Amino acid sequence: MTNKELSLKTKKSLAAALKKAMEKKALSKVTVSELCAACNVNRKTFYYHFTDIYDLLKWMFEKEAIEIVKQFDMIVNTADAFRFIMEYVENNKHIINCAYDSMGYEELKRFFYTDINGLMLNVIKSGEDNLEISLDKDFEEYLAKFYTEASAGILIDWIKNRSNQDKETILQNLLLIYRVSIPEILKSRAEQNLK
Repeated sequence: MTNKELSLKTKKSLAAALKKAMEKKALSKVTVSELCAACNVNRKTFYYHFTDIYDLLKWMFEKEAIEIVKQFDMIVNTADAFRFIMEYVENNKHIINCAYDSMGYEELKRFFYTDINGLMLNVIKSGEDNLEISLDKDFEEYLAKFYTEASAGILIDWIKNRSNQDKETILQNLLLIYRVSIPEILKSRAEQNLK
């Protein structure tokens, strides 16, 4: 087994131990020592791979969800990408709720902000390509931030109030807003730039 394969195996083992620990207690109560004991590795090994437990949690979300979503063509498969995210949240509700309870709304939002913002920037740039226009970078970033804040807020609210809201309704509402508003905003901004 190569070093890279061994490293990935160790990281996956630590992530599995974290998931199991989060079934029983709050994220803030999980210790590096218990994860190391569960995986039969030493603390140096843990800190070689991760700076802390939150870094491990972020890596786990990256590997299990965000990297997969990044492979979707967000213009063509936006529905599939968001459906995958929502199904991942449903299948891992104890982890998401545990993270939410330990970190709070703002911290959890900040935790995912970079990844969601990157996805929204890709959607905006793909929209520009489809419309054969090019907008200034500041506006692209502003628009991505706007949609990131809205999307993250809605998804985090759904995480906490899932029983009151239908997943498919939320998904269809988000998709409608993206499909209708993003192209129109991009066209309007391009027309403003021509004046």
